[in-house]
Amino acid sequence: MALATRTDRRSSMTRTIWDSTVGKKTVMAVSGLIMLGYLVAHMIGNLKIFFGTSSFNEYAHWLRTLGEPILHYEWALWLVRVVLVVAVVAHGVSAYQLSRRDIKARPTRYVHKKPRTSYATRTMRWGGVILLLFLVWHILDLTTGHAHPGGFEQGRPYQNVVDTFSTWYGNVVYITAVLALGLHVRHGFWSAAQTLGVGSRSRDRLLKTSANALALLLTVGFVSVPVGVMTGLVS
Repeated sequence: MALATRTDRRSSMTRTIWDSTVGKKTVMAVSGLIMLGYLVAHMIGNLKIFFGTSSFNEYAHWLRTLGEPILHYEWALWLVRVVLVVAVVAHGVSAYQLSRRDIKARPTRYVHKKPRTSYATRTMRWGGVILLLFLVWHILDLTTGHAHPGGFEQGRPYQNVVDTFSTWYGNVVYITAVLALGLHVRHGFWSAAQTLGVGSRSRDRLLKTSANALALLLTVGFVSVPVGVMTGLVS
């Protein structure tokens, strides 16, 4: 009976936290930082394409053998994927519910836009939708191969990347998504810091500078790959 009571209390407390605006913002902040950490690592890995075919393909193979022999082939990679899926779902659901809550609290639109609202802030919702659609396309293109132009070659990621960015639409889709990502990170990083209590009046300038630098770094890093293919630097 005592165990059941404790479990019920924990369940009730978790539900109360999740139902609160602060709880949902915290979930958004934590899940966003998890995805941000992955994006930084993913960008660094992508840049190995400039070191040649063997270097990039060996890196892709290493990702699948990470943790061996303790873990089986691709187990570590699938663990990362599961964590990312949970983070994406938690981020998206909390963002959607906060958006609906905001609309209910303000059923009529403002006559005038807030003068200090940045472009990134105003486009956060649409940016999230663009990134979600891009994620689906990206997986179908370079992971499963269902949307890949030409012939998808399993185990040859270098050639698959070159194939994708040898098409005009592959470049347009990718670069558009990366620009949306830059805006999303620029605002989201600062917002996460405020939600988690890291921000303060004395740290605001540093946090905003860090957010801008991080957004620029990710944008330039990711865009450099299709630009490298388009210019013939990667071929």
